[in-house]
Amino acid sequence: MTTHRLHPAHALRARDVRVAFAGTEVVAGVDLDLRAGEWLGLIGPNGSGKSTLLRSLVRLVPRTGTVERGDGTPPGPTDLSIMPQSPELPPGMPVVEYVLLGRTAHLSWLSMESRADRRIATDVLRRLGLASFAGRPVRSLSGGEAQRVVIARALVQQSPVLLLDEPTSALDVGHQVEVLELVDELRREDGLTVVAAMHDLGMAARYADRLLLLERGAPVALGTPDDVLEDTLLSRVYHHPVRVHRLDGHLVVLPQARAPHTPVSAPVPLAPPPHPRSGHRDLGDGSQKPMSRKLGPAGPHEEVS
Repeated sequence: MTTHRLHPAHALRARDVRVAFAGTEVVAGVDLDLRAGEWLGLIGPNGSGKSTLLRSLVRLVPRTGTVERGDGTPPGPTDLSIMPQSPELPPGMPVVEYVLLGRTAHLSWLSMESRADRRIATDVLRRLGLASFAGRPVRSLSGGEAQRVVIARALVQQSPVLLLDEPTSALDVGHQVEVLELVDELRREDGLTVVAAMHDLGMAARYADRLLLLERGAPVALGTPDDVLEDTLLSRVYHHPVRVHRLDGHLVVLPQARAPHTPVSAPVPLAPPPHPRSGHRDLGDGSQKPMSRKLGPAGPHEEVS
């Protein structure tokens, strides 16, 4: 898969980007200079404007300010692709047809996908290890598989700038690493510029070249993970004490307990089940069932009727 590389060095510039809903500003004066091929991580607490900022760059929400390509021209429909946080997976739609939706930006009004479009989709599915899933319904996939399919849809647009909104939401740690490693590999191979909103600060530090920390829609820090992930700053922005550690060469951000935690010294025994009344069997839900008596070879015994 080839992607159009933008020149000069900056793939995208944004100046004084602002978004307001019902008179309340949720993105407040963001400036960006994205270098071609870099990974910028957007971090900040819930409601800090990460998702809205991404959506504003592709005009999915009204904004003010300017967004332009590296050559100073406004971005077109094929210059930016976005992977939403909660994509809609249509019931019954095969994987290959869902991925082909990413070619829509290249099609004229009422035109159909060409053989070239299908070749691009097939190539992306192969590179992402999804070729064998092409005919399966998208809703039959596991969480990790579905996330890769959504990334595939964004990649077939062949945009030089890829916007990811919580690309590992609802995934276990193994699938998180799998998806982020995949994006990083494609970034290095194809020269993609990645902007990703991320909740996991440790993962953001591991994969992003730079981090932009947002607080109530406003940028409060921009720099390398070592510069931005600072105890005092994060504790203030997240309204909770945190400590930043380095483990095996990676930054790890740990929240601190507000009060000392006293561990239980011994396991707490479970309460024994209530003894059934004579002639009744406890069914475990508070009800009891009468027992019948039968005669067996060794004498009378009870069974549930």
